[in-house]
Amino acid sequence: MADGSGRTPWVPPRWFVVFAWRVHRALFRVTGGRRGIWLPRDRRWGALRLTTVGRRSGQERSVILAYFEDGPNLVALAMNGWGEGEPAWWLNLQADPRARVQLAGGVRAVLARAATGAERDRLWDRWCSFDAKLDDFARHRSTETTVVVLEPVPVSG
Repeated sequence: MADGSGRTPWVPPRWFVVFAWRVHRALFRVTGGRRGIWLPRDRRWGALRLTTVGRRSGQERSVILAYFEDGPNLVALAMNGWGEGEPAWWLNLQADPRARVQLAGGVRAVLARAATGAERDRLWDRWCSFDAKLDDFARHRSTETTVVVLEPVPVSG
């Protein structure tokens, strides 16, 4: 897959991506959540902590994800470090779309769904505005990367 220059874009090896995830989670844990998540800015995505319920274990599972805001919704990519298959957190959300996100500004309940059609195209293009090589990286996967929309759950009261 060429990047326009005739070269295949470099993608970190899977072991490196997994190691980086572990370091990121450890930073979050060691600092009591003061580091490791942040709000998105103009040309930069943010990071959130997503907590789902394991589809097989029934136990809470947390992961830190990149995201951006689309109105009241949060948008993430189910990319599994550019590896094949869906990440466990997305499989968990397909089994039970209810989840909780911890943002730099607080915690909220969300309901997850996959973006489709024109909405997916629009949100993918927004992701590409953060990383010009996103399409090249995505070509390393044999399946389309799911764009996940996390919609806020209204507070009842």
